[in-house]
Amino acid sequence: MAWSLFHAYRTRGHESWLTVGRKYSDDPDVVVVPNQRQPSIWGGFCRGLQEQLKLFEENMRGVWRVRGQLEAWSSPWRKMRRALGVEDFDYPGTRQLLTLPPHRPDIVHCHNMHGGYFDLRILRRLSHEVPVVLHLHDTWLLSGHCAYSLDCERWKIGCGHCPDLTLYPAIERDATAYNWRRKRDIFSKSRLYVTTPAHWLMRKVEQSILAPAIVKTRVIPNGGDLSIFHPADRQRVRSELGIAHNAKMLLFTANGVLSNMWKDYATLKASVAKVAQRTQKQDLIFIALGEEAPPERIGQAEVRFVPFQKDRRAVARYFQAADLYVHAARAEVSPLTIIEALACGTPVVATAVGGIPEQVKGLELPQFSLWNSGLNRYGVNEATGVLVPGGDVQAMAAGIEQLLSDDFLRRCLGENAAWDAAKRFDLQGQADGFLAWYREIVNDSATTFSDEARQM
Repeated sequence: MAWSLFHAYRTRGHESWLTVGRKYSDDPDVVVVPNQRQPSIWGGFCRGLQEQLKLFEENMRGVWRVRGQLEAWSSPWRKMRRALGVEDFDYPGTRQLLTLPPHRPDIVHCHNMHGGYFDLRILRRLSHEVPVVLHLHDTWLLSGHCAYSLDCERWKIGCGHCPDLTLYPAIERDATAYNWRRKRDIFSKSRLYVTTPAHWLMRKVEQSILAPAIVKTRVIPNGGDLSIFHPADRQRVRSELGIAHNAKMLLFTANGVLSNMWKDYATLKASVAKVAQRTQKQDLIFIALGEEAPPERIGQAEVRFVPFQKDRRAVARYFQAADLYVHAARAEVSPLTIIEALACGTPVVATAVGGIPEQVKGLELPQFSLWNSGLNRYGVNEATGVLVPGGDVQAMAAGIEQLLSDDFLRRCLGENAAWDAAKRFDLQGQADGFLAWYREIVNDSATTFSDEARQM
């Protein structure tokens, strides 16, 4: 998302820089945070030995593990903190953030900050020098360690006694109360503009340790690249992908379909099995995009695993070929995959967790009317998919079967989906929304910083 916005700003004539922990492109406006530390004698020895072992990594088993240990032991104090469960904020290059681009930026927009490159403590000083926007993609900033707390609400009162230290980003021991307090103290001395892609997440922010730091908030939905993700001739795309024209095709995509802790492949698999059992005369293909694994069968359904595709246009073809996009998750904020499916005119059957109900306009179906009366329900002329309870195999199977068995209904929802995505989830609209807010923030901040300077 940060990469897409970075490019969108430049195409509009703005100077835009992307500051990262690791650089994978040759774009001159992508700048690496210089977090390299001056090594001690011991650290230099460990790093030197690590580089020497790199020559043998491909031909000797286990060398990569030894190199990893040497990397950890090159900084014993850091290793000890991690062993105690203390979150690592020791990234000194962050202090140079405003001097890394060729010109001092008017605004700093922070995206994912738990990627092992950013010192959260810098927010106190940084936010009093330049307007700082925090864009939350998950709930890590609100908790003592995890990106999503699932059913745990200890983040409201101070964490501690963590029910699951293995949740990403995992920690080795329960220092969640200390981590939570440290974040609270940082925020208490900061001035932050906070944005989220879903009202669901903003409601959490308003109940969290981040609330006292907030100057203003704005909910700006994620946007997809509609120049790539758009409706296409389904049969033509299927021919290109080698998918039978008469088969019903379901699609799910995630980074690590089988291992992703936030997705719920088990519910998907069980739901597809039930659908296949009930529609034995219909060829059913379930494609799981984002995993390298051998094909298998779930009852009468064929399951194909497709490895991660770097080319977004290749990904779009799978959305354009599918009859339905199915998405089961344990935790989500605003998954881009759902936006991309809608943009391609593909109806969605998804679990109603996190911000997903703000993306999918759920069809009013009699069998689901009792489980959650709080969700908005739409008629055929507005609905873009079906929402079901999290982890409910029966409901997901029923939703899939309902849409697969009714070609007219599925076509109507697909047309609604493409229209709704163009209206609400266009990347260009998202970029325009942020730019308008930036102008508002900079104008407000010019007055605020001037007042602060006069008082000093």
